[in-house]
Amino acid sequence: MAPEGGLDLSNAVALLTQAGWRAPVGAQAGEWLWVQAIVDGLCDLSSRDPLTGLANRRQFETALAREIDRVARVGEPSLLIVADIDHFKAINDTHGHVAGDAVIRAVGECLQECVRPMDLVARVGGEEFAIILPNCPPAFGQTVAERIRHRVAQRQIHLLDGALTSVTVSIGGAFAPQWVRSSVIIWTERADQQLYRAKAEGRNRTCLDTPPLTVVSAEEKSFLFSSLAQSDTLSASEILEEHPKTTS
Repeated sequence: MAPEGGLDLSNAVALLTQAGWRAPVGAQAGEWLWVQAIVDGLCDLSSRDPLTGLANRRQFETALAREIDRVARVGEPSLLIVADIDHFKAINDTHGHVAGDAVIRAVGECLQECVRPMDLVARVGGEEFAIILPNCPPAFGQTVAERIRHRVAQRQIHLLDGALTSVTVSIGGAFAPQWVRSSVIIWTERADQQLYRAKAEGRNRTCLDTPPLTVVSAEEKSFLFSSLAQSDTLSASEILEEHPKTTS
């Protein structure tokens, strides 16, 4: 399985095959189409959580950094939600780690079912998840978070021994400050603070912070859009100021 140049991809193929990867139809081993498919498959595999198939922490942090940049440039509202399974250790202690894995997968499915295709759901820790919701107005944030919480609480999870169980999640959320370039750490910490609050107040609840009020002065807006303003055509008023109309 080594194409010209002696590149050995047998281990990569074995890893991808185990994950359910299939070579493109018609692609022959060693051809560059086949090699490119392997590279693409490895990239996708490295960005996914193996248990749930959701985005992993690496992909989440990359996407969050992109969203911070977008919010700073465009000014649209954006919400970061973090969710943690309540009393997860008790599940592992009572039913075993296989049951714990089943619970994590089920919660991941619930989260994915409750969001839009444009939203990113990630598993960022053992029993912790995060969701990036671009262009999510503050008026809808609580509704989305509550929909997720109710969906998880209502889900009946089948365990290997035939038993049924259910879990709840605590949810924290933080909106990105518009027109401001924040950071992954600051935005995540604000959401985490709300998650800790939800846990402290009794779990199985949603706590979202108040959207930060960002006031951008006329001077700051001018600076933000200076590169665009330089290429724009002068407004009619500016033209009249520079070239006053002469009267006959």
